[in-house]
Amino acid sequence: MSVKLSIGTWAYTFGKYADNPISMEEVARRLGDLGFDGLSLGGFKPHGHPDLYPTGDDRKKLVDLFGSQGLKINSYAADLWDYPFADGNQEMAEKYEEAFDRSLEMCVDCGIPIIRVDTVTKTPYPGDFDYEKSWNVVAGMFRKLTDQAKKAGVLVVWEFEPGFIFNKPSEIVNMVKAVNDDNFKLQCDTCHVQMCAVQGARQHGEKETVSSQEEFFGMVEGMIGDIHIIDSDNTLHDDHTSTHAPFGEGVIDFEKVVPAVVDAGYTSEWWTIDLCFWPQAWELTEASKEYCDQLFGKLGMK
Repeated sequence: MSVKLSIGTWAYTFGKYADNPISMEEVARRLGDLGFDGLSLGGFKPHGHPDLYPTGDDRKKLVDLFGSQGLKINSYAADLWDYPFADGNQEMAEKYEEAFDRSLEMCVDCGIPIIRVDTVTKTPYPGDFDYEKSWNVVAGMFRKLTDQAKKAGVLVVWEFEPGFIFNKPSEIVNMVKAVNDDNFKLQCDTCHVQMCAVQGARQHGEKETVSSQEEFFGMVEGMIGDIHIIDSDNTLHDDHTSTHAPFGEGVIDFEKVVPAVVDAGYTSEWWTIDLCFWPQAWELTEASKEYCDQLFGKLGMK
């Protein structure tokens, strides 16, 4: 299996970079210079939001910007976080669908094959949380969006996180089964796997964990549609999402985890580095690529 490396552009707009984001032009130049194969485009302003690229011509120029540096867009992270819909609120559900539709159109116009979604509603659950109702609402929404995306030729991937509902190993597996569509798969971020499945962070009710990342990937065989690769130091960022620790500063044994992902049926060439919320993401971009080049080379994948 050969490997193509990309990196998530949201790392250059979140956290420390929110007030001084790295421009798309600068990102394209740097990633091209470093020899990346592509990028995962953040659909968040000021990067790849549909508002900023409203026409087909605008979107072609964006694709051409990356293409001029030898880069492809391997996936798209839709901006859906303002619309928590899991409690059944019809207005939120409609806004979530509308935002997804516009993001899906962006994917089609830019030739992006994968779109990311999540459950949006944060943990811990409120006191009046109706688990069964919310489960059915989320599964129904994912089913509906997946059907739309399938018609457009775009794969839907769900990125589970400790800070959003349905983050236990069994819930992750059962959601894929509930949606029950080959066009709906998981986006597995290695630091989220560590915090959700191995550490059991921010889970509702009785904690549920597995012994290792390898065990988790064995549970999701055939369910993986996209991979984010980054280390974990077993902590949370702002007590919400997983800390995306730089390679070598955490606990993940990638020489075991990467083969486990492949054994679980992940066949895509793309592996996306994710430095989300890391304050030195821009400065660590080169070192992160070098780490991955060495890792995949050692594993005979480059």
